[in-house]
Amino acid sequence: MSKVIAITGAARGIGLATARAAKARGGTVVIGDIDEAAVKAAADDLGITGLVVDVTSRASFAAFADRAEDEAGPLDVLINNAGIMPIGPVTGESEADARRCIDINVHGVMTGTKLALDRMLPRGRGHVINVASLAGILYTPGLALYNASKAAVVAFTEATRLEVRDRGVHVSAVLPSFTNTELVAGTASPAGMRNCEPEEIAAAIVELIGRPRPQVVVPKRLGTQTRLGALLPDRVRRAVARRYGLDRIFLEYDPAARKGYDARIRSGT
Repeated sequence: MSKVIAITGAARGIGLATARAAKARGGTVVIGDIDEAAVKAAADDLGITGLVVDVTSRASFAAFADRAEDEAGPLDVLINNAGIMPIGPVTGESEADARRCIDINVHGVMTGTKLALDRMLPRGRGHVINVASLAGILYTPGLALYNASKAAVVAFTEATRLEVRDRGVHVSAVLPSFTNTELVAGTASPAGMRNCEPEEIAAAIVELIGRPRPQVVVPKRLGTQTRLGALLPDRVRRAVARRYGLDRIFLEYDPAARKGYDARIRSGT
C-alpha cells in the first residue's frame, strides 16, 4: 500500500491502531491529535510524523493537512477519526457537552472532508474515510447526543459520496460497534456479546483503503442485523433491546470509571 494517509484523533484507540496497521502495510502515515504529548509519543513509537490538530478549527485542520503533505507528499487518504462520546440521560446533557460533541464529531468531519476534497478533486483521485459508528443507525437510551452526531456523519458521508463519485474520489463511512477504547469506559457490554478491539476496526479500515466501498460495519454481521431489525415493530425492538441490556447500558454506568475520560474530553485534550 504505497499511499499517503493522514489520520485524526490518532494518539490512541482506533486511530492509533489504524496508523499502526496502515504503516505495516507500507503506507506513509501522518497522525494528528489535539493532545500534543500523546501524539508525539505515539508518533515516536511508530516512527512516523505526529502533528497537533484541533479539528474544531478550520485553520488548525488546514495547517495539519498542509504540514502532512509537506512531510509525506500529496494525501491519498484522509481518515476523519477524531470523536468524543458523552453519555447519560438526555436531560442531563450540558450545553457545553452538546456543542463540543457536535463541533468535534460533526463539524470536524465536515471540515476535514472539505479540506481533503479541495486537494483531491483537482487531482482526480483520493479517498476520504469518516469513522462514524453503529450508533449512527442504532439508537440507544443514554446516547442521544452521540447518536445524533454519528447519524449526521453517516448522512453527510453518503451525500458527499454521491456528489463526487464520478470525479475519481471515494468517500466512505466506517461504522464500528462497541469497541474497547476509552469511549466505553465504565459501561457494560451488551449481554452475550463481546466488544471489538481497536485492531479489528483498523483492519477493516485498511481493507477499505485497498477496496473502496460506500460503507462498512464492524463486525460485518451487525450491519445486516441492524437494518433488518429496523423493520421490526417497536414492541419487538424494545424487547430485543431489553434482552441485550441496550436499554440501560448508557444510563446505568460507573461514573467513577469514566471520570478521567470525561475530564479529558471536556478539557480539550
